[in-house]
Amino acid sequence: MDLSAELSEFLRSRRARLKPQDVGLPEFGRHRRVPGLRREELAQLAGVSVAYYTRLEQGNGKNVSMEVLDAIAKALRLSDTERAHLTHLARPTAKKRQRAASARPQQIRPGLAHLLDAMEGVPAFVLGRRGDILAWNRLARALMGDFATWEPRERNMARMIFLDPNARDLYVDWECKATEVVSVLRLYAGVYPDDPELLPLVGELSVRSEEFRSLWAAHTVTDKGHGQKRLRHPLVGEMTLQYEALKVSGDDPELVLVTYHAEPGSPSADALRLLAQWGVDEPADVRE
Repeated sequence: MDLSAELSEFLRSRRARLKPQDVGLPEFGRHRRVPGLRREELAQLAGVSVAYYTRLEQGNGKNVSMEVLDAIAKALRLSDTERAHLTHLARPTAKKRQRAASARPQQIRPGLAHLLDAMEGVPAFVLGRRGDILAWNRLARALMGDFATWEPRERNMARMIFLDPNARDLYVDWECKATEVVSVLRLYAGVYPDDPELLPLVGELSVRSEEFRSLWAAHTVTDKGHGQKRLRHPLVGEMTLQYEALKVSGDDPELVLVTYHAEPGSPSADALRLLAQWGVDEPADVRE
C-alpha cells in the first residue's frame, strides 16, 4: 500500500470535512471553490507555511516532526485514533519489521482457547489481522454463523459483512457495522501497509462491493472498543447486546477477544439463553 498516497488522501479528506466556522475562521463569500477548509486556512491554524503543508498533503512526509503533526492534528480536529493514524502514515515504522510481523502466522494460545470454551453463556471469538476470525466458542457460532463450515479465507469480518447476504439480516444496523469494519481495517492498513494479504483483501472487496468501495474511499478510522449491537437471529428474534473488544496480552498485539452479553433479566438475555440451549448438543467448536 502506497503510504504517500494514503497520507495525501487522508489529509485531504479530513480538511474537506471542516468548514471555516467550525474552527473560528470567517467565511467570505457565498461560494467556495473547494469543500471544507483551504490549504491556506489549515496552514494558518497549524502555524506552518502553506508550502510546507502543501508538500505534506501531497504525500511528502519525509522528516516531518511530531510537533508539526500534532499541530496539524489539532487544526484538523482529529480524534486520538485519527491522530495515531496520521502519525503511522507520515512516520511509518521500519518496513522490514512491519513486513515480518504481518507475515507471521497467528496462533491461539491453549489458555485462550480454553477460556473461549469456558464462556458458555457468552458469545466470544478472537479476531486477528485484517479482522480474520481465528477462534470462536459454541455460542458465537450459534449467534453469528457456522464458522467451522466456512473456507479459512472466508473467516474474515469484512468478507462476512460485505459478501455474506446473511450478515445484512443479522445486523439490524448493517450500515453502522459496515462503517465500523472498514474503519478498523483502515486503521490496520496504516500500521501494516506491507501486509501481503491486505491488498488482495481490499482489492477483492472493492471489486465485489460498491458499498465497501465507497466506505474505503472515505478514509474514516476507528479502533475496536465497546458498544451496543442490535442483532436479528432467525431462531430467537431480535436482541440488543453489549460488546467488548479486548486486546489479548502476549506476543501478538493484533489479537482481539470480542464478547457479547445482554442486560441481565432482559428479553435479550432470555433470547441468548435460549440460543445457548439450542446449540448445546452441537459438536465442539473448531478453530485454525
